[in-house]
Amino acid sequence: MSLDPVQVMKGQDPMALSPPPASNGDSKVSWDESESFCDSVGPKKPKSGPVRRARKVEGGIFFPKPENAVTIAVSTRVLFRTEKEQKVFEEKGVEEYLKYQMEHEDEPFAPGPAFPFVKALDAVNAQLRKLYPDSEELFDIVLVTYNHAHVGVRLINTINHHNLFIERFCMTGGSSPIGYLKAWHTNLYLSADAAKVQEALSEGIAAATMFMPEKQIEVSETQLRVAFDGDAVLFSDESERIFKAHGLDKFFEHERENENTLLDHGPLKGFLETLGKLQKKFYAKGHRLDCPIRTYLVTARSAASSGIRALKTLRAWGLETDEALFLAGAPKGPMLEKIRPHIYFDDQMFHVEGAVEMGTIAAHVPYGIAQKYPHKKSTNSAK
Repeated sequence: MSLDPVQVMKGQDPMALSPPPASNGDSKVSWDESESFCDSVGPKKPKSGPVRRARKVEGGIFFPKPENAVTIAVSTRVLFRTEKEQKVFEEKGVEEYLKYQMEHEDEPFAPGPAFPFVKALDAVNAQLRKLYPDSEELFDIVLVTYNHAHVGVRLINTINHHNLFIERFCMTGGSSPIGYLKAWHTNLYLSADAAKVQEALSEGIAAATMFMPEKQIEVSETQLRVAFDGDAVLFSDESERIFKAHGLDKFFEHERENENTLLDHGPLKGFLETLGKLQKKFYAKGHRLDCPIRTYLVTARSAASSGIRALKTLRAWGLETDEALFLAGAPKGPMLEKIRPHIYFDDQMFHVEGAVEMGTIAAHVPYGIAQKYPHKKSTNSAK
């Protein structure tokens, strides 16, 4: 099985409507500069369309400051299905693409792979607001897109149609979004563009490439479920390097000898940490057993042979996952089908493909040694 992100990506992101200008990846871009940029290119809300549900606190619309929120940046192509529009762009060019979008701006896009995840974030926010009405520690969704501002009307109409709470847009007109991700204090970036995901990871931003399964299992509407692989996702790829270089026996020996030596952090350790902080806010109000956030470690590590080091590392970090599944090389897809996560992160496409085949929304983290030596079905995985 071979996957393209969201079943449509062919290398270049179709939202890149024109050759990008000079990169805006300067990490010194300020929040104020980013906000004014987005305001200048963002379209005004249409007068017609579904009635918008207001979010108010003490009489005013409530928007958390980016430095206080858990910011999730999503691209258009993972939040919505845009294959038809991509085909117009590829076959007829930019001008016809823009014309098509404006002619169809009252037709909402269908949900994409990130849609259930975003809806679950919104459900968690509703519970947080009940318990902590004045807190800004909430999930904040930012739509980050290569699109031209002319497409913004259709995007806003779609967001209103699906009753999503997304007010922050960055429409870059083909330029790189990475600098803006820094300005938003982004905790997680989800995209269909693998190159931009790699760029974000290189800048220290947690990021993953999303995939849409042909069939999709139902997920909870009241509890956010996030599943993580271990090595090269939550942890560094140190142990995977041992396995790739010396084989499984040497990997087990290395883990036993170093079970009291902490693993270094991986690219998504910070995102698990932010989820843990929000979980503790629910625990403080007596909601440990019915917390609307649940996390999972789903690893091909063996429990007795190599699992103890992973658990000791999480404990030393002050982190935990609600469930830990050590599969000892067994396929992850069937377990993920039972968990029904809103998103599952793995660094190996082999496991991503297996998850997608079972109907799980999966995301590839292109990090570590596995990107150089792809997993083959005929071999066992150490992680």
